[in-house]
Amino acid sequence: MIQKAAENANPLVMEIETDPEVCAEIAARHQRCERNLRWLEANAAEVYSNRGKFICIAGQELFVGGSPEEVLFAAEASHPEDDGRFTLFIPLEKVPRVYASNHFALVVDRPGDAVCLLSRGEVYQA
Repeated sequence: MIQKAAENANPLVMEIETDPEVCAEIAARHQRCERNLRWLEANAAEVYSNRGKFICIAGQELFVGGSPEEVLFAAEASHPEDDGRFTLFIPLEKVPRVYASNHFALVVDRPGDAVCLLSRGEVYQA
């Protein structure tokens, strides 16, 4: 069910970060996340064989469990230095999925494969 947010809900605030130390920390964290993402791409068959479960990748290692808390706890215990970890839920069934907003819809046939982008009445093949 989609519900309208309260009028006085906390607004989203975006700021440009200019502090060189903070920018360096962000860049380093992004590199760690990219390293885990490359591991995911290289091991996709193993990762996506865990349908109906939560996964977390940290330190280029796969953690599988029944809840996000479970996989995060295991990943943080094994790789406390890796703040570039990420979690996913692998859907039970492998079916095309549609991700949409007011401005576009993205139809995905397989994980990682964009089939088409629908934008304000126009269709773009990916």
